[in-house]
Amino acid sequence: MTNATRTKTALSELGEFGLIRRLTENIVLKNESTIKGVGDDCAVLDFKNKKIVVTTDLLTEGIHFNLMYVPLRHLGYKAVTVNLSDVYAMNATPKQITVSIAVSAKMSVEALDDLYSGIYLACERYNVDLVGGDTTSSLTGLTISVTAIGEADEEDLVYRNGAKNTDLLCVTGDLGGAYMGLQLLERENEVFKVNPQMTPQFAGYDYILERQLKPEARKDIPPLFKELGIRPTSMIDISDGLSSEILHLCTESEVGCRLYEDRLLYDNQTKKMADELNINPLVAALNGGEDYELLFTLPVTDHDKIRNHPDISVIGHITDKSEGVNLITAGVGQAIPLQAQGWNPLKN
Repeated sequence: MTNATRTKTALSELGEFGLIRRLTENIVLKNESTIKGVGDDCAVLDFKNKKIVVTTDLLTEGIHFNLMYVPLRHLGYKAVTVNLSDVYAMNATPKQITVSIAVSAKMSVEALDDLYSGIYLACERYNVDLVGGDTTSSLTGLTISVTAIGEADEEDLVYRNGAKNTDLLCVTGDLGGAYMGLQLLERENEVFKVNPQMTPQFAGYDYILERQLKPEARKDIPPLFKELGIRPTSMIDISDGLSSEILHLCTESEVGCRLYEDRLLYDNQTKKMADELNINPLVAALNGGEDYELLFTLPVTDHDKIRNHPDISVIGHITDKSEGVNLITAGVGQAIPLQAQGWNPLKN
């Protein structure tokens, strides 16, 4: 069959995760130094004394951010922290980053100064070195690609595929705030388009705005694990929504899960904005994404070690694969199959 007559498949038919599987299913690792390639939050490389983890994220104007309401300084900071979050999700420590940008002619030198001031601030706060990158031109706006490199001892690394039946499903912090912050920004941007003289109504919503515009990676959690004497059996960061991340863990670990609706935590600002916009905060938590909290599993024997910790919640438990991945609703306790309805850039 020639290229001219071969059937073409639209990217939207596969979606992001299907496309990743399609493009990577035939990869054959050739080097002994490659311990883990595609399929987790980071690659893992073996350079004898330490295991090296590597991860890359791409942020594209019009897809991942809107410069109508995203300050460039915040964008630079966020571009770094979302990558560092993947390193912490491996229970590793970030050490270096590279930053590559594609810039359109509309950008000024001063605008790029603002962008990089945020990048440098993140490097300072997370104690990482900016060690390289690339710059090129763009016809369609700003694109930022950051690669983060981290290290860990082999016994400390945590993958997505280690969850076992009866493990506790845990999460750090609260959920849904970043999504509700985005909804607030989008609402006020639409008002601005109609009346540029209107003052944005942001008062009382500082927390959810920061969760969206300037998220922090949970660098405090890997040291906390050591302090508490625990090691997760699996872990992932929440970038695409809780539902998608749980399904990633369960798929990689070949297990099922019961997630309890009444155990999810929300900040008061998240609940207030959700009520104002008539959105169920559960939808924000399951499908919103960009919270950059850590989702992990622990043996049930570790329950007492985390039971009273204010920043760790047990939100469910792992089951046999045959039971499926289910949300247990509050009140009636109905089991509803969990679906990956979070961020999927290639879906229509």
